[in-house]
Amino acid sequence: MTRPSTHIWRLLKWGRTAARHGALRGIEEDPNTPGPVKRLVKLARFGTRQPPTPDYAGAFRAIGPAAIKLGQTLATRPDLVGDEAALNLLSLQDNLPPVSFDRLRPVIASTFVQPVDAMFEYIDPNPVGAASIAQVHRAVTTDGRQVAVKMLRPGIREQFARDIATYEWAAAHVEAMGGEAARLRPALTIANFKRWTNTELDLRREAAAASELAEAMKGFAGYRIPAVDWDRTNGRVMTIEWIDGIKMSDREGLIAAGHDLEQLAERLVLAFLTQAISYGYFHADMHQGNLFVEPDGTIAAIDFGIMGRIDRRARQWLAEILYGLTTGNYRRVAEIHFEAQYVPSYHSVGEFATALRAVGEPMRGKPVSELSVGQMLDGLFAITRDFDMQTQPHLLLLQKTMVMVEGIATQLNPQINMWDVSAPFVRSWIRDELGPEAAIANRLREDIDTIQRIPALIRRLEEQYPPRGGAPDPPPVPEIELMWERRERKPGPDRIGQLALLLAGAGAMAALFAFGAIG
Repeated sequence: MTRPSTHIWRLLKWGRTAARHGALRGIEEDPNTPGPVKRLVKLARFGTRQPPTPDYAGAFRAIGPAAIKLGQTLATRPDLVGDEAALNLLSLQDNLPPVSFDRLRPVIASTFVQPVDAMFEYIDPNPVGAASIAQVHRAVTTDGRQVAVKMLRPGIREQFARDIATYEWAAAHVEAMGGEAARLRPALTIANFKRWTNTELDLRREAAAASELAEAMKGFAGYRIPAVDWDRTNGRVMTIEWIDGIKMSDREGLIAAGHDLEQLAERLVLAFLTQAISYGYFHADMHQGNLFVEPDGTIAAIDFGIMGRIDRRARQWLAEILYGLTTGNYRRVAEIHFEAQYVPSYHSVGEFATALRAVGEPMRGKPVSELSVGQMLDGLFAITRDFDMQTQPHLLLLQKTMVMVEGIATQLNPQINMWDVSAPFVRSWIRDELGPEAAIANRLREDIDTIQRIPALIRRLEEQYPPRGGAPDPPPVPEIELMWERRERKPGPDRIGQLALLLAGAGAMAALFAFGAIG
């Protein structure tokens, strides 16, 4: 177990790096920051020169790979880090100088039974991408297929384990200080971060995620997931079909190739809604570098290390919230927040609906280009504070991905209206899932499930309350108050008498031992 002094030393070291990028100024100036945290920040920045404009992304990049991933996570939490920091962290690119292939080749050789030459005809030693956890090389299999080979960086699992342990320690102590820090639930944020990175650190799980998403989206035209080569995949190496296409970040290249950008933008939004609402399982790292457009216009996604999952009830709430905001039914949106227990019951549904209206009305009927995302976020987070809403960690990835998808769609088509694109899909899904027929089917399914659980329930009751045995019931035993369990001790002579009694008893026991009467 890591000692507290080790955690504090790491935090101070990281803090000085952050201070040199001006990234601690916001923490120190925030009135909600607990006093001990402010004192630690002051100690970390002592003697450093800070730039006039904070560079949060640069700070996390300088700290290391785990910090880069943490920074990308915190970009979804403007309520936790502030709007300015969150916006800056959105630019944090997960790229690092590559590791020499001479160091990676032994990793491949040690993780497979077959020799490398028996699986790959050729592996390009120059990577096509190098991130904080892994890097990707183009390769050709022995049967002539073009593939991408993803390999973990040496020692990366151990490094992440050390850093995350300190994140957990720090988050637990900050949350224990109470107040705004407790409401924002930093410990749960780190717990989710740990869960996400554990998936990225096991490439078999990433391959499984790609396979599951491909199965879910096989009926969605114009969007596909590359096939996994399971024979050349393990925990440290993943081999997947090579994608030939134009990155979605290359707007000019897409135009030159003759692609319809408006159609691509709409299809991307609908693909995300299909994943999140219809299946409850979605690609949660949909930035431009992970999306390609193939020659026939098909959108192909790569990099499945970060995936999101929400259950059916949460999806129903999400769909109703989106549809309510689209149609201006703020009362129903407010009711859903209370039904989901996102807002404490001592608040007023009507007041919450009015607060939502103040945020939603300025957005309705306008293209994204005319909206101020900063003002919208300010309004939403003000609501969460005013109505004592705790952070919902299971929705953080969804919020992050929605921001990503909106950003890409806006770059492709600056005039896109997200509400107009989303409304028909959400309306159709609500009709199918929440309509009368669906309600009857759900009720039948729930009742059948309940009936099927009755035998198991009876067995558990019998285990808890077994049948009476052959022995007769024992007679009642009086309750005797033990002298050391007395709750109220009377002052004065009684306490002295008790002490005398105890001493006398101890003396008697000693005498019995001395004369051999006991033992």
